[in-house]
Amino acid sequence: MAKQFFKSSVVFAVGFGALASVANAGGFSRGEADTDILFEDGTYVARGGVIYVSPHRKFDTIGPSRAAGTDDRYTNDYWIPSFAAKFQMSENFGCAFTYTQPFGADADYGPQAQMASLMAGGSGASHKDFITNEYGATCDVSAQAGKGRIHFLGGVFLQDFKYTANAYAGDLKLEDKAAFGYRLGVAYDIPEYAMRAQLMYRSKVDHNADVGSFDWDPTVRPGWGLQDAYGSGTLPQSLKLSLQTGVAPGWLVYGSVKWTDWSVLQTLDYSLGTPMPGVYLPQHDYYNWKDGWTLQAGVAHKFNEQFAGTVNLTWDSGVATGADIYSDTWTVAAGVSVKAGPGELRFGGAVSYLTEGSQHTNPAGDGAPFTATANGDWAYAVSGSYRITF
Repeated sequence: MAKQFFKSSVVFAVGFGALASVANAGGFSRGEADTDILFEDGTYVARGGVIYVSPHRKFDTIGPSRAAGTDDRYTNDYWIPSFAAKFQMSENFGCAFTYTQPFGADADYGPQAQMASLMAGGSGASHKDFITNEYGATCDVSAQAGKGRIHFLGGVFLQDFKYTANAYAGDLKLEDKAAFGYRLGVAYDIPEYAMRAQLMYRSKVDHNADVGSFDWDPTVRPGWGLQDAYGSGTLPQSLKLSLQTGVAPGWLVYGSVKWTDWSVLQTLDYSLGTPMPGVYLPQHDYYNWKDGWTLQAGVAHKFNEQFAGTVNLTWDSGVATGADIYSDTWTVAAGVSVKAGPGELRFGGAVSYLTEGSQHTNPAGDGAPFTATANGDWAYAVSGSYRITF
């Protein structure tokens, strides 16, 4: 009884740890593949869910004269879907099939920001967004080791990439339909004490967008029309250490440390076709990011066989160096688990504080499209998921 009481709480806490991580994660991070489903009891386990995030970041000042910002927030709301299904073939071998959107961004820039960009020699972009989809398979080979079990995890995933930018000169679209990566990990758990330690590595992914176009605005380039576009960029590798342990019947503490190699993303490079065959105009979106760190600590409690709850705190280091405003974030998240029907329903919420920051144009060496500052802002997230075990 005590063993099951502990283990249920561990599974629940790990699931809601992800909510805080994505409420406003560092860089372009969004969802994480639900590979923790491999540790759950049951021959067949399936879970689906979604997280809704609403970041409210706006410019406080715009331009070198530090004029007061008049645009609305430029960050748009977004959804993060997630699905995982585990099949336990034997006591020592199981596999999970997962889907999520690991990276993304979506921004609309108001008239003041567009004009500041044009005045600084930029594109005057009114909208930028990109999204990735990850389809993965991860397997677990385990063996008895002392009081617990040691787990060796590994798998591959396919990741696509779609990018859109609407600017003064025209509309850019880039797409990479399939790039591949892998994940490797090792874990040790003792279910009797709800103890688990896990180290998971996710590889970087190089994207080459060989399907793209740029549709020139006829008032800017009459007669140029629709041209080919090509692009390339790298999304980062990461390494995450997760720990949790029971401290009393129905109680456990957990935490994690994650390093993400955001310094690999210095620029997004692309070329726009011109009317002269074989000649292209090289372009760059500058990021010049540094590596990111995410630290999380939380506590979970199982009140009875029907209800459990958790609360956690997450700090995510800012990755910006001046080309944009991706500053430190602090997030508090809480969640509830309820046995409902044949499965388990989870729902929760999170609030993030986005610390102040600034960006600077090319003369300062930072690569921003225009100079701007932001004061402290807020982001909000809610989530829901449902799990069925056979």
